[in-house]
Amino acid sequence: MAIVELKDIKKTYTQGKVKIEALGGVDLSIEKGEFVAIAGPSGSGKTTLLNIMGGLDLPDQGRVMVDNHTFSKMNQADLASLRLHKIGFVFQAYNLIPVLSAIENVEYVMLLQGVPKTERHDRAKAILDDVGLGGKYDRRPAELSGGQQQRVAVARAIVSGPAIVLADEPTANLDSKTGEGLLLMMEKMNLEKRVTFIFSTHDRMVMEYARRLVVIRDGHIVNDKK
Repeated sequence: MAIVELKDIKKTYTQGKVKIEALGGVDLSIEKGEFVAIAGPSGSGKTTLLNIMGGLDLPDQGRVMVDNHTFSKMNQADLASLRLHKIGFVFQAYNLIPVLSAIENVEYVMLLQGVPKTERHDRAKAILDDVGLGGKYDRRPAELSGGQQQRVAVARAIVSGPAIVLADEPTANLDSKTGEGLLLMMEKMNLEKRVTFIFSTHDRMVMEYARRLVVIRDGHIVNDKK
């Protein structure tokens, strides 16, 4: 059964007097445990598609379902709760909280979820070990390299066991060696923990690591291959 189901998704933005069609009727189904890259040039609609999957943006038309929850039947509070408990986000700019340590950044989502202090600390420590950051628990983001910061961001995204992890251009600010290390780590998490990863990217390396490549152009899916 699909963990993400998009049906006839349309989205148009207005800039001044100009209407820009970001998505023109997209259908997409993603199964649990997939490792999917949504690829396309800048302005193709891939980030809009990811934002709609994550409930950060709403379509003008169409149906969005994540883990059996239909977005159109949910109010803003329900959507916020779904994002908190079911969707992990990894952003191009890391989006770590600068005044918090690595372990505190990873614990933050669990803090919002109401996970007890000892449990969230133990889980955060274990996931940082898994992503190769054992011993760096107390480092703040400014004391970590770009690749290490992105590993903290991935750890934060998956620590609470979300249904899906959405990664928007996660390798964009990394050199190729660091980017490949990050991809290998996420692939390992995907295979061992069955975390569903969905990337938006124009990085050829991400496309090659993905086991399914969805190509979007001008708001339409033009290729979908496994």
